Amino acid sequence: MAQKKMILDLDTGIDDALALAYAVGDPNVDLIGVIASYGNTYVETAAQNSLNLLHLLGADEVPVFLGESHASTADHFDVMPISQLIHGKNGVGEVTLDVAPRGVEKQSGVDFLIASAHQYAEDLIFIPTGPLTNLATAIKKDAEVAHLIGNTTLMGGALTVPGNVSPFTEANIHQDPEDADYAFTRQKNLTMVGLDVTLRTLLTKTETAAWRALGTSAGEKYADLMDFYIDAYYNLDIDKKGAALHDPLAVAVGIDPTYVTTMPLAMHVTYDRDSGDYGRTIGDKEKLLEPTTTKAAILVDTTRFVSDFQKMMLAVLA
Repeated sequence: MAQKKMILDLDTGIDDALALAYAVGDPNVDLIGVIASYGNTYVETAAQNSLNLLHLLGADEVPVFLGESHASTADHFDVMPISQLIHGKNGVGEVTLDVAPRGVEKQSGVDFLIASAHQYAEDLIFIPTGPLTNLATAIKKDAEVAHLIGNTTLMGGALTVPGNVSPFTEANIHQDPEDADYAFTRQKNLTMVGLDVTLRTLLTKTETAAWRALGTSAGEKYADLMDFYIDAYYNLDIDKKGAALHDPLAVAVGIDPTYVTTMPLAMHVTYDRDSGDYGRTIGDKEKLLEPTTTKAAILVDTTRFVSDFQKMMLAVLA
């Protein structure tokens, strides 16, 4: 049993599936639960995808909880067409997975996060890889959550590069900028792993061929879904050199921060719909001289991370 406990908050698409495998495989953490979110797909689909992937990985003991189903400022959620092109309509590259024997937990994801924050405190690593609605909702319900969680490492945002939804807005932040701002300005020990670093970590079909060569069901299924992702990157002209390891990089940094170089910065998220300044992750100029417990990753040891990621995947998928 590892001392550090991890909760993943996933809108389970393809890179979320990679993050899940990494968390299952790393011996330095115990994955104690997965909270489903909306984003790449609907929250119910994300939850079932997580359960099915955990089953594929031989980790049925990990519980999955339903999080919030839409943004705090909306009454419903629609999957963006581009998300379906990148992740497939089922969220996992149209790959068919065996249905897990375990179902979704009755406790809500928000309540599970609150209880875990109180139980594990500084030993808890929280990794949200979709919108920050679940985290913000937990803080609104119990303000102590913002101070209890030892390490929150999120995948989202863009500080030094353009966004992937607008010139300055990244997709996860774009789903709920209001709650993203709420979380950024309250959550302590928060690290943003954004497009600044994730776009530098690319996987190719050379690596997925090695997964397939393992001859296991997990190796074949993961190679199929990742090849779908790589093809989407190529066909949509996102990147023809490979597909970015967005979410697994956040997991890895949550466990070992030395993969990235960070800049301390009191960040906030803009949400002015009238001006169009909506969903930008940026430093708060009013707090530039104040102490900060938030930071943004701006550089990554690409060679080390991609190599370590591949070693981890080969071990997990074997």
